[in-house]
Amino acid sequence: MQYTEVTFTLKPVEPLRSLLVYAIGDEGPYDSFVETPDGMQAYVPTEQYSAEYLDSTVAAIRSQAPALASALCKYEAKPMPDKNWNEEWERNHTPILIESPCRIYVRAPFHEHRDDVDYELVIEPKMSFGTAHHPTTRMMLSFVAQEPLAGKRLLDMGTGTGVLAILAKMRGAAYVEAVDVDEWAYNNAVENSALAGVEIHPRLGDATTLSGCFDIVLANINKNILLRDMEAYVNVLGEHGVLVVSGFYEHDCADLTSRAAQFGFTLASTKTDEGWAAMKFER
Repeated sequence: MQYTEVTFTLKPVEPLRSLLVYAIGDEGPYDSFVETPDGMQAYVPTEQYSAEYLDSTVAAIRSQAPALASALCKYEAKPMPDKNWNEEWERNHTPILIESPCRIYVRAPFHEHRDDVDYELVIEPKMSFGTAHHPTTRMMLSFVAQEPLAGKRLLDMGTGTGVLAILAKMRGAAYVEAVDVDEWAYNNAVENSALAGVEIHPRLGDATTLSGCFDIVLANINKNILLRDMEAYVNVLGEHGVLVVSGFYEHDCADLTSRAAQFGFTLASTKTDEGWAAMKFER
């Protein structure tokens, strides 16, 4: 999937950069953000981008957040090459150790093996999301590690590298389906499940392609997609199904809780990390 990089220049940068991240996240399908000395960069799938779309996004933000109206002094976009970023990523990539509720070690193939952990996940990320460096992935891994999975059917939406699906299978899930709209992610999940020696079922698709019945649905995507697609997730959950979601900020929890309540779900647990949140719902 090709992405467009949008650079936002702020003056002053602080404390408005965080406000801009929240506002941009609420206004469109931006996948990730990177801080810069003068502001930030946001990344949006090129097929969902247009100059008119960007202008309308900025106009909406300026009208809804007056503090940003004068501070947001410039914004510009450029397409990103659709290529494998492994070389750049490997320069700074480090393994991750998660210690609660058990010891989960997420590493790349070029990192050393460890024997003092409960689960070791070897992940070659390529252009896919899910190396455990981001707080949302770490929180979702923690939820997967504490959930009773033996014999369960699990759906992982927006699987990225497949890391959540792989851990679920390692923990005894009977069937794991890993879905992503990105062909890079699909191929990456196939590769990583082979590295792990576990059988998951990756496929290309979005919420409109879901069928079957699952005991647990995982979705680490973003607030807007979660709100839009929650009904589709609920439709494939069994009577006592569990829904675990992340990819949003702490201040978004109320919106997600309200949306889940529309389908008879109640909040069972919440995790937070660096301003991000993950939530488990039950019915």
